[in-house]
Amino acid sequence: MQPQDWTKLVEQTFKIPSLNGQSNQPDPWMLMIDQLWEANPYSKLLPLDPAEIMHSMQQLWTSMFSDPSRVWANYTDYLQQYNQLMVATMLKMWGQPTGPAVEPEKGDKRFNSPDWQQNIAYDALKQTYLLGATTLLKSAGSLKGLDDKQKRRITFYLRQFLDSISPTNFFFTNPQVIHETIKSGGKNLVDGLNNLLRDVKTGQIKMTDTDAFKPGVNLAITPGQVIHRSRLVEIIQYKPTTEKVYSIPVLFLPPWINKYYCLDMQPENSLIKFLVDKGFTVFVISWKNPDAQMEDIGLEGYLEMGPLTAIKVIKEITGTDKINTVGYCIGGTLLSMTVPYLNAIGDDTVNCTTFFVTLQDFEEVGDTSVYIDEQYVTFIEGQMMARGYLDSKEMASMFNVLRANDLIWSNVINNYMLGKEPPAFDLLYWNADGTRMARTAHSFYLHNTYLENNLVKPGKIILKGVPIDLGKITQDVYAVGTQQDHIVPWKSAWRITKLAGGKKRFIVGSSGHIAGIINTPSKMRGYWTNEASAETAEDWFNKAQPQQGSWWFDWAEWLKARAGEQVSPPPMGSKTNPPICAAPGTYVLER
Repeated sequence: MQPQDWTKLVEQTFKIPSLNGQSNQPDPWMLMIDQLWEANPYSKLLPLDPAEIMHSMQQLWTSMFSDPSRVWANYTDYLQQYNQLMVATMLKMWGQPTGPAVEPEKGDKRFNSPDWQQNIAYDALKQTYLLGATTLLKSAGSLKGLDDKQKRRITFYLRQFLDSISPTNFFFTNPQVIHETIKSGGKNLVDGLNNLLRDVKTGQIKMTDTDAFKPGVNLAITPGQVIHRSRLVEIIQYKPTTEKVYSIPVLFLPPWINKYYCLDMQPENSLIKFLVDKGFTVFVISWKNPDAQMEDIGLEGYLEMGPLTAIKVIKEITGTDKINTVGYCIGGTLLSMTVPYLNAIGDDTVNCTTFFVTLQDFEEVGDTSVYIDEQYVTFIEGQMMARGYLDSKEMASMFNVLRANDLIWSNVINNYMLGKEPPAFDLLYWNADGTRMARTAHSFYLHNTYLENNLVKPGKIILKGVPIDLGKITQDVYAVGTQQDHIVPWKSAWRITKLAGGKKRFIVGSSGHIAGIINTPSKMRGYWTNEASAETAEDWFNKAQPQQGSWWFDWAEWLKARAGEQVSPPPMGSKTNPPICAAPGTYVLER
């Protein structure tokens, strides 16, 4: 039988989409799996898609049968490593320790408990699981007959499955849970059940102590005033802490899919406070949490009521004709449109601009591409049409799956198996304090970025009658990517260095999308710099030099060189834009 005959036979047997992309009729087994999962109370908490997982497993199975020689090679490698594992286990039993046959990936914290290394049985179980998982992922990565997007999708859902069946996620195969059960006399299981019922009721896994923080009390407490309010934004001006300040102020555009106080957490990890204490005059946009009555606000509304209005207000209060702008994530994408818009209409207010983990080129968006396709956008547009907005839980669930072991399964173990309350962690509190997305703006954004990648096509996006061309960004640019970012891959963040026209400085911070930006001086995470130009992101990193400490200091020095002279601080507000209320304002408190 030829390989193509094997493929056809398996496709017909399991009734799955063929490798050439053509679909067979809906599989009743898939429908049944979906229905059974929806009936499971865990389905309200765990953003898993069992039908997609099963579909990916079937595609993997089909592809393997299409190339029996490769299946045999992978199986032979697996047997060889498994035999090494068994020999090592026997030697340990005889008192002759040996090195592990397979180890967890860097950053995998699931097996940190001493039992996973010291107990021979648990060590063998851990390595058997890791060996099987590694073999399957390797097989998925070498599939033939599929394009890169299809391979990514299969690998993504396969990893979801493998993460879910980790021995750490089950009572009898998690030594930490067994110890806790014996120690507490089973109280952990009773408490875990109560925690599960609580979370099912709210429809969300509790990831941090939600009673430990409150914006304006112990988060977002850098002194400042709201000096402008519209139906979409509050603009906050921060009180200076130095006798002299730099004459050119700084404007932050945070993402409107989150609340701004990620930039102003507690005093020791507040980027805004860090800048204020360095002598910068800082303004930030605090986006309103939109409801159904705001569904008509499009991206032009975000542009007009957000950065364009903020620039006018700041110029009126400070008397300056220059402003340094900073955009974070999707706020940076909006800033990528704002700067060329202003340059095109002859407004040279923006002096220099900074992008934190920002996408301009959406060609490679990492694992989020698994979700954001035509089918997904059609689905959420239907939800937004019904509600007038997209609920923040939808986006939060998607992002949590990208780091399932850290954000989902670790909490399942802690909350429901160990029966413990999650610890107080400010970044996780902020992460759970999401915002909704206005229908018109979010639909425009998804179509023109993730689906069509129009921002890198000069003149394809037109805002307020002005064609947007990233090549018209002639100001100096400072851009930050983060090494472990699952939302904005650092190689994609680097692309601004090839798209913008001005002088560029790019750095890569350690950690991920949030922790890599809130890189406080006390954390000492380090970062990479490269003063030379590079044709590709890989070339840039190969020649980059590791640096100690926080990149905040590097950025502050870059800003100082572009921040003008030292002058007396401007007033807090003005007659035209008087202080309305103290920071953090009212919009950030809306649920």
